[in-house]
Amino acid sequence: MRGLRAVGLSLVVALIGMAEIAYGHGPGLFKPTIPQVVLVLVGAGALLVRRRYPRAVVVVTVLCGAALPAFPPHLVLADVPTMVALYTLALQAGRRTAAAYGAGAVLLLTGSSMWWLPGHLFDIRNVLPLNYVAAAVAIGDSVRNQRKLLTQERRRAAEAERDRETEARRQVRDERVRIARDLHDVVAHHITLVNAQAGVAHHLLLTDPDRAYQALAGIKDTSRAALDELRATVGLLRADDEPDNRQPAPTFAGLDALLDGFRQAGLQVRLTLAGDPRPLTGTADLAAYRIVQEALTNARKHGEGAVDLDLTYSAGTLDITIANPARPGVQGPGTGHGMIGMRERAESAGGRFAAGMAAGRFVLHVSLPLAAD
Repeated sequence: MRGLRAVGLSLVVALIGMAEIAYGHGPGLFKPTIPQVVLVLVGAGALLVRRRYPRAVVVVTVLCGAALPAFPPHLVLADVPTMVALYTLALQAGRRTAAAYGAGAVLLLTGSSMWWLPGHLFDIRNVLPLNYVAAAVAIGDSVRNQRKLLTQERRRAAEAERDRETEARRQVRDERVRIARDLHDVVAHHITLVNAQAGVAHHLLLTDPDRAYQALAGIKDTSRAALDELRATVGLLRADDEPDNRQPAPTFAGLDALLDGFRQAGLQVRLTLAGDPRPLTGTADLAAYRIVQEALTNARKHGEGAVDLDLTYSAGTLDITIANPARPGVQGPGTGHGMIGMRERAESAGGRFAAGMAAGRFVLHVSLPLAAD
């Protein structure tokens, strides 16, 4: 397709050149000379390769245009091959190169006209090369700048689209990690309690049926709470047209109910409160609940003895300290998903997290920001 366009352009330019020669001969029979026809056809034919060799084509067309005045009669209003060649050069090579070649073309075309046609020294046609050469270079440079701006806009649009896709994937990944963390906390906590309560019921079923019945009732309550929290978490993955299936996320205000569930499962929890209780920030509220839930679950599974839970409200933070005797052989806090999840929850809420062994006890400390008054 581009080759056909180049051939068509060369034919049009050749016809224009022949028309200028014919107009120079005046009315009557058109009798062009062989040198005139050759120069016109060579200049027009050179345009076939103007995109591949723009500089060489400019030189050929300018030389043909400069030689044409040596073979009168003719009337060259505009050297069309030179204009097309300079336009292409400005489009591909840039402003400085096109301006340099254009200046040379003006000097050569104007000088040849004055040299070959001395009687027309002050003819208005001698300033025509300056006009049409400057117009060709200016138009080519303008189109080049517009195409460059368009390319930059397309590149920026493509980069913006990639950034949006990357951000969307990051948000999806973060949401998946958050949901997986919630599922881990819910399942680990409630299954641990159900297992402990089932063990108590099995142990006391024959010797103390009343307490066994209480343990079975605790299993019922714990399993119902687990189903509610699972329904709330999984509801985030459902369609937007099912909002009624979503339960509110637990808050730190439900700490007493959480501790009661652990106590029913046989875990002794001693709660110590210092300072005036105040609400936490939105993210810290859920983080505090989940961290205490996960810490007590780990104490039930991996520790032994009573658990000390200390809550200290200071000027702008809530300090949570959870300590329990470690089982023999335990040397460190571990690196499981639960420990990683607690640290990530605390840090994402703007708090601090630390865990370690001290005097045979596993101690976990968390600082979370309180809401402004």
